[in-house]
Amino acid sequence: MAGKNERQRRQAREKYRRQQQERWTRQRQVRRRWLTGLSAVIAAGLIAGLLVVFLPGGGAKPAAAPSKSPKATASASASASTVAEPAHHCTYTAATPVAKKVSFPPVTPDFTASYTATLKTNQGPITFTLLNSKATCTVNSFVHLAEAGYFNNTQCHRLVTTGIYVLQCGDPYATAGTKLTCSTTGKIGTGTPGYDFASENLTGAKYGAGTVAMANEGTATSNGSQFFIVYQDTAELTASYTPFGTVSSGLNIVKNVAKAGYSCQYVVSGQAEGGAPKEKVIIDSVTIKKT
Repeated sequence: MAGKNERQRRQAREKYRRQQQERWTRQRQVRRRWLTGLSAVIAAGLIAGLLVVFLPGGGAKPAAAPSKSPKATASASASASTVAEPAHHCTYTAATPVAKKVSFPPVTPDFTASYTATLKTNQGPITFTLLNSKATCTVNSFVHLAEAGYFNNTQCHRLVTTGIYVLQCGDPYATAGTKLTCSTTGKIGTGTPGYDFASENLTGAKYGAGTVAMANEGTATSNGSQFFIVYQDTAELTASYTPFGTVSSGLNIVKNVAKAGYSCQYVVSGQAEGGAPKEKVIIDSVTIKKT
């Protein structure tokens, strides 16, 4: 009997150990899944915070700026344009919120033209050459908006002076007379012209001083009207924002605005995303010269 009882006790101990091992294994699996999920949430939050950066601002798009850094609603697909440049046909898709009503650009751009744009501002003129052969649909949109007076009497609403060095403009919600407060609940930085379009010219894109690029909401099809001017070489920007122009004169104006800093700071998802420039930059008009 003693032998039988000992055998039963041994079997009971073995069964108990197996049950404990199974319980610990299940607990480890649960903890692992929980930690994995938590890591994914944290990573998503960090990525969202970085994306918000561009672009516009503090508001919507680059992050480069404010968001198109809080964001506007994008309605296009998630990929950049794969059309060979210069593009012979452009696609523009309806989007909201509409900061200022304007027609869609023509779908057949003048891909052989050369363009320069001059921003007449209260700080002086800023002129840049448009890269029509490399970002045809982006240039087509910018020219269309400029000629429609879309940028008239607006102000550049976001300045970033750390990590990335950009001045962001192009949202008519930021009217010339608006006092920028960097409110996280305001519309400034979220406006679109009523359409979105795909990114271009991203292969090997660099953002050296003088680059003019589109702000977006973190997807390759969320370009609208907001753009940013890089006033100092910025290596931290990924090739996610369409370079469509190069400043030929007036970059010193942007640099001086940057030296003055910003008066209030945009904070998105706990991340500082630049702020409203102390030196107000009002765009009175944009003139396009075509050759």
